[in-house]
Amino acid sequence: MRRLINDNRINEMIYTENNTKGLEILNTRQSVGSLSEMDQFGHDEMRRFWMYSRTIQESTISGKEPFPGEMLKPFSENIPLSADGILDLMIAYYNDTYENLKFRKPFETDSLNSIIIPLKINKYCRCRIGSEIFGSTFSPRHQKSSYILAKFASEDDSIDIYLGQIQFFFVHEISTNRINMENHYLAYVRWYKKIKNRFYFGINQEQMCNVELWDTEFYPKSRDCIIPVHHILGRFVPVKYKISDRKNAKEYLAVNPINRKYNLR
Repeated sequence: MRRLINDNRINEMIYTENNTKGLEILNTRQSVGSLSEMDQFGHDEMRRFWMYSRTIQESTISGKEPFPGEMLKPFSENIPLSADGILDLMIAYYNDTYENLKFRKPFETDSLNSIIIPLKINKYCRCRIGSEIFGSTFSPRHQKSSYILAKFASEDDSIDIYLGQIQFFFVHEISTNRINMENHYLAYVRWYKKIKNRFYFGINQEQMCNVELWDTEFYPKSRDCIIPVHHILGRFVPVKYKISDRKNAKEYLAVNPINRKYNLR
């Protein structure tokens, strides 16, 4: 019963956009075990991290910022970026993230003042954020926790939530000041396509129900497939759902978001 009351209090706080003052209760007692990682974050830091995934237009995140968690084994070291075909995506990611800098591949000569990105990464199957562990397709046994939500801003400044599946987590070390090397904590995600009747279970096609319908196919690979782990908004549970008419049948993903887990200490 106490745990249920705590969960209800936290859900009320984190899903009220303008009310983050209540996060102070997350910093009242020391934690033990893996949850002690959260103790390194004070109230202001926890609020800042929590806002990273929600106010994406106001918070510029590169992936090198601290987060209350860690990358988890199993992992593979010194994997070439070319092995997963994401070298060009990484260059586009850094050029978009650091607007005042220019990044390029090794041996290119079109911009001699640009920063050459290292070609090796460390790939991880899982990532712990707070008390919640996210998986990836890199490890089949952890695929159930690989389905995530994240917010994106469109060209017209509108914000919408997209659903995807994490392919793997990775740490990429690069120097943005040409002096110190810095780790960037990132995830490679494939995003599901939207459909017109996304709110099929709502009333008059309006968002009146938590369950949504999405396509089972991914968007093509793009720079948006690379995100900082800080931008992970939450998880969802996918279920195959088929809609049939007299001529054909189409299979979709019926998805139900899962509330983020925060621990009272």
